[in-house]
Amino acid sequence: MTRRDFLLRSSIALSAGLLGRPRLWAQAGAAASAAPSSTGPVTAFYPLRRGVGYFVGRGGTIGWLVNPDAAVVVDTQFPDTAAACLAGLPDRGDRQIDAVINTHHHGDHTGGNGIFKAAARTVVAHQNVPKLQFAAAERNGTIDRQVYADTTFPEVWRRDFGSEIVTAQYFGPAHTSGDVAVHFEKAGIVHLGDLMFNRIYPVIDRVGGASIRGWIERLGEIADTYPRDTIYLFGHGNPKFGVVGAVDDLFVLRDYLSGLLDYTQKQISAGESKEKIMTLENLPGFDDFHAPLPNRLSGNLAVAYDELTEAAR
Repeated sequence: MTRRDFLLRSSIALSAGLLGRPRLWAQAGAAASAAPSSTGPVTAFYPLRRGVGYFVGRGGTIGWLVNPDAAVVVDTQFPDTAAACLAGLPDRGDRQIDAVINTHHHGDHTGGNGIFKAAARTVVAHQNVPKLQFAAAERNGTIDRQVYADTTFPEVWRRDFGSEIVTAQYFGPAHTSGDVAVHFEKAGIVHLGDLMFNRIYPVIDRVGGASIRGWIERLGEIADTYPRDTIYLFGHGNPKFGVVGAVDDLFVLRDYLSGLLDYTQKQISAGESKEKIMTLENLPGFDDFHAPLPNRLSGNLAVAYDELTEAAR
């Protein structure tokens, strides 16, 4: 099977079998290793290659590596789906998880840390993540539910795990000020967490250090860093397009973010108010991004306005 056919089949499988959960844009699907529940979210495991795969349930996509010598998990969703992931992780048996890596601090990526922590040697994240996680939990009244990374790094963290090498790299502020890309080097797979929202309006966490200009730069840097044929895993995606993709998908989000700034700047230059700018229903040229509930575009426009006018304050 060619790589093009592989990606096409992955997209078709996701489109046909996945359910979009509007509030969190989580996705779920049916697979041979699926663990459906009559009362909870449908969960499923999707192997890719060289022991690397991904898990969908409720929240940001979980990536995983299991080989004869090691097991690694990237992101943890929520306690219920984290438990399903831990229990069903393909080929793990009773092996301890060598490392859990958080791509950033948001609750739908770290909410299951406590479940995995009991079975893991370490939880890894960028050095900004614990403080961002604490600040968000303090605002939300969920401090008692948090489990934080016990291993942090400023720029790059790299380890051998049996036949695989895993690297987590911080490129700079984007979706937050703590996002990392996790590279399974020999498999040629990169988990981007919420550095990638595939054809849906993204969350831009200004309070958490987001920068739209920075995000545009980061996507270009990521595209230049990894081989052209890299398979990417995305934190969230439009069910039509899924959470598995290629480098060209990064350029779609980059173009959207550039278009967001361009549109907002034109409206500011025309004298429009922030409130008026935020009433736009869909950014022209990006119809695939639109969702009736919730439509995050107004929030994206508000952040763009604040970022563009910040220097004038």
